[in-house]
Amino acid sequence: MKPILLVALLSMAVSLPAIDDYQPGPDAQRKPGVPVGKVTPFKWTSTKVYPGTERDCWLYVPAQYDGSQDACLMVFQDGGGFVNEKGHTRVPIVFDNLIKAGEMPVTIALFIQPGTIPPATTGQQARKCRSFEYDSLGDRYARFLIEEMLPHIKKDYRITDNPDGRAICGNSSGGIAAFTVAWERPDAFRKVVSHIGSFTNIRGGHVYPALVRKADKKPLRVFLQDGENDLDNMHGSWPLSNQDMAASLRYKGYDYKFVFGDGKHSGKHGGAIFPDTMRWLWRDYPRN
Repeated sequence: MKPILLVALLSMAVSLPAIDDYQPGPDAQRKPGVPVGKVTPFKWTSTKVYPGTERDCWLYVPAQYDGSQDACLMVFQDGGGFVNEKGHTRVPIVFDNLIKAGEMPVTIALFIQPGTIPPATTGQQARKCRSFEYDSLGDRYARFLIEEMLPHIKKDYRITDNPDGRAICGNSSGGIAAFTVAWERPDAFRKVVSHIGSFTNIRGGHVYPALVRKADKKPLRVFLQDGENDLDNMHGSWPLSNQDMAASLRYKGYDYKFVFGDGKHSGKHGGAIFPDTMRWLWRDYPRN
């Protein structure tokens, strides 16, 4: 075979779409003898930070929580996908298994959908606020969590005030939102999980690698996941922006981990490795 033709064939092979065949592992399956936590759905209407927005939420409380000690907290953006026990990440199952095994602390999880503004008149559609809430820089979404959601939960449950005991997670725009919350308010959240994070120029998030390099180091632990076949569009390249974020975190000496696969813009890879991500994220936190 002529060299030029061989190179062309190899080039074609490299550019083929990823199989994206990541699958949930055994820790995302129900196991005999493992206590099952309780998931309670509720609706929230914001009156302060995002006035007029409505959203669906779910609260997971592990079976081991008895109110005698403070529980850790983990918040999930686009919560409907994460709370789904047949979905990409199956958080309640993973938490049940890892908490029972003593591989993460007793942790309450809050799953939050993006806000919508109901239609003003019949026949109109609700306005979706996902990009505004998630992709915007600044402390507004952090304030929403801290000033509205946390007080609501703390009325019924003991949640730790230790920011090292609070984590936040999301996919895509939810991933950059998770980082923004901890970046703006490390006094409240210090653990971040970002899958296929949108560190691109949707609403200015492409500046984060430079900000990380130039700002004083913050007490954060950050997990990043992305794939080489993630999005590349007018907003930027997701694979390149996530590699740039990882390089900036490494340069600054952050406690971080970056897992780079061959997937596309999907929750499959992040979900498949989520149990190991939790082991890494909570590796040195005291167990209840």
